Amino acid sequence: MNTMRERFVSTTSRLLDEDPRVALVLAEITGDAFLGAAEKHPDRVVNVGIREQLLIGAGAGMALTGMRPIMHTFASFLVERPFEQVKLDLGHQGVGGVLVSAGASYDWPAGGFTHMSPGDVTLLDTLDGWTVHVPGHPDEAETLLRHAVAGDDRAYVRLSVQANRQSRPVAGSGFLTLREGHGGVVIAVGPMLDAVLGATEGLDVTVLYAATVRPFDRAALRWAAAAPDRADVVLVEPYLAGTSTAAANDALAGLPHRVLGLGVGRRELRRYGGIDEHAAAHGLDAESLRRRITEFLRAAC
Repeated sequence: MNTMRERFVSTTSRLLDEDPRVALVLAEITGDAFLGAAEKHPDRVVNVGIREQLLIGAGAGMALTGMRPIMHTFASFLVERPFEQVKLDLGHQGVGGVLVSAGASYDWPAGGFTHMSPGDVTLLDTLDGWTVHVPGHPDEAETLLRHAVAGDDRAYVRLSVQANRQSRPVAGSGFLTLREGHGGVVIAVGPMLDAVLGATEGLDVTVLYAATVRPFDRAALRWAAAAPDRADVVLVEPYLAGTSTAAANDALAGLPHRVLGLGVGRRELRRYGGIDEHAAAHGLDAESLRRRITEFLRAAC
């Protein structure tokens, strides 16, 4: 199985061949992988160098001419550093585009905190009209990238090194029901699914899988929580803990419920370590998740 980032390269290269409307804007990151595509499409593959604000501005300019730009770099340099351009050049001007990130929350611990972006989805939540995809497998990354490029809205595709062993039939919207139970609802976002399935093995809970988190699938959660004894909801997200708790609470308005948001903590981890060590430190490994989920559900009894 190749990585999501590798799949992004191969899929985007094919999209450039297939659709003359598609353009790619880079800021050095992953540039070497697109040298062939740049030779074939020099007018539609642009590397602006380490100038992330220009990355977004150039993409927005292309969108104004009717093109469908894909803008790519590490999440911290794609959403956080040029946030004013994301807000104004895309949002304020009312044009669409596809942001595709790498790095996720802690994919490259040795890069330090500058290359970590646990708050990217939370930051995009301050803006209107964004679709956010969080694939959990390279196959899902290709499906969701193609879905995003085919539209004309503003979309964010959040890639990660972490991946589930099995792909799921994602469609670019809505949650999937993977298990049904009566003791609570656990929503697993993207690459958190395998850990959640391991953590909830043998528990009487409904497990929903979310690879597209914005728009938030209110109907699916309300359906799952409306059944008897299902009003306790746990969100497991691969970014800042609590990012989607407000959306879940809004979805359950009028129903008695509790929501627990699990994800990356706010405390900065200053030792490099590895991805698995960061996941465990944030309580996102299967063992920690099982303990936290069962303690929350037990407290409702």
